[in-house]
Amino acid sequence: MVVSIEEWTLMFYGEYKHSLDTKGRLILPAKFRDVCRDHGYEKFVLTRGLDKCIFMFSDEEWQAQEAKFRATSFTNQQSRSFNRMFFSGAMQVKPDGQGRFVIPDYLKDYAGVKKDTILIGVSSRIEIWDAESWEQFYKNSKDSFESIADQMFNT
Repeated sequence: MVVSIEEWTLMFYGEYKHSLDTKGRLILPAKFRDVCRDHGYEKFVLTRGLDKCIFMFSDEEWQAQEAKFRATSFTNQQSRSFNRMFFSGAMQVKPDGQGRFVIPDYLKDYAGVKKDTILIGVSSRIEIWDAESWEQFYKNSKDSFESIADQMFNT
């Protein structure tokens, strides 16, 4: 079955270096802004991500993720702990005309973001990393990339 472009979900790809400006704003890379414009997305939700990064979801993707997590049992301690961290960290942002938005201080603190960042497209979400943290993650992960793929897809 061939899927048309119109049926694809919002997809983000690539790695982009940007710095916080003097007002503490970060700019959404032009390629990401183009994808958002083409799909009519204007608002995003930022929250605590995994591996000490910040997750950035379109409103539509946020709603899909929220529905999954809302369906978990509140009687399960791990579920409660995860949901507390994930949802208490959530903040809606709307980039301005030049694609700039402010990351709340508590999220910058969580991810260790100081000035230089790396924004990466991870299919349906964007991850915002402190540049040094991303370089360290990449350095530690690149050599195991093939073995991870083998374990994930050949089991």
